[in-house]
Amino acid sequence: MLLGLAIGLLLVAGGVTVMHKTSDTAFCVSCHSMERPLAEYQGSVHFENHAGIRAECADCHIPTAPVPYFLTKIAAVKDVYGEITGKIDTEEKYNAHKLAMAESVWKTMKANDSATCRSCHSFEAMDILAQRPEARKAHPVAIKENQTCIDCHRGVAHILPDMTSSNAAGASQLAALTTDVKPADSPLYSIKTQSFVLEPGITNSAGTLFPSAPVIPLRHQGSLTEARLEGWQQDGVTGVIYGAPGRRIIRAVLDENSQQQLKTLGSQTDSQTDTQWHHVALTAWFPSEALIANQQKIWQYASDLMSANCTGCHGLTALDHFTANQWIGVMKGMASRTALNEEQLRILTLYAQNHASDMPPAGQPSEQGSSREK
Repeated sequence: MLLGLAIGLLLVAGGVTVMHKTSDTAFCVSCHSMERPLAEYQGSVHFENHAGIRAECADCHIPTAPVPYFLTKIAAVKDVYGEITGKIDTEEKYNAHKLAMAESVWKTMKANDSATCRSCHSFEAMDILAQRPEARKAHPVAIKENQTCIDCHRGVAHILPDMTSSNAAGASQLAALTTDVKPADSPLYSIKTQSFVLEPGITNSAGTLFPSAPVIPLRHQGSLTEARLEGWQQDGVTGVIYGAPGRRIIRAVLDENSQQQLKTLGSQTDSQTDTQWHHVALTAWFPSEALIANQQKIWQYASDLMSANCTGCHGLTALDHFTANQWIGVMKGMASRTALNEEQLRILTLYAQNHASDMPPAGQPSEQGSSREK
């Protein structure tokens, strides 16, 4: 019994030693395939910073709780297999698998409430007033909404992968929701930039409806839905319908024929710019395959785009940090640093604009306090 106990203790001690030694940074980066992630890590704030505090590989990738620690070490066998088979032993192979590897880590951290991040960082220990302005605004929101670190902080130790395929996957999920629309659903929302016509059977486009724009369906005919589009036009600018007076949130661009079909429901003057705006409506036919009943699904897609593409250089910027009109310039300035195509950038811009500092909370009508109704 004593011999068995001694052997057992030796095995346990040996196992713990092996797991500990295979968790240090020197071991992690000893493989040839780790040269690229090592270079990314060495260029990050987690490797070198003003405080002289370095986060080692295990600090970010291996939880400290006993069971998660043990499970993580067992799962790491796949990394050994990948090294033996040369899965990412070239730059081309590494880049091809980088998105899948990153998403796997993000998924794990989301599931465990960013446990490894919280081993060093905690909301309770933060001096929020000493943080940069954006962090001072973002962290109270994160605490209130029970967000976790990885929701905002991706690419803090490694360069973000090419998000092109991930971005496209979200659009496909939106398209699948169009089959769930019921005849009684109203309003409906555009999931993409799409042309519309004034009458069924007409092939010439009468204008373009923008993503997230709401329409009130009147009837369905074949692959088309007749619907009523409402919005605002600046006096003298009849080719564009905006989402709110004084705010350049584009809902639709019109051709001459559709401009003539507009009905004016009222007018008001923006007191800040002294410009007149007209509340207008247009009835047209829109492709049913691009309309869904839940606008929040569009916003979730846009939120995912922002999380995936905007956190490589900084954490997420609070949406109410800018006005609706300011967001246009911000998005254009950042576009070249992301993998977003023109359509995705448009959806992301509209998402930020509709939740900007000068827009009312979701579900509330636009404020008219800064305008004079006529």
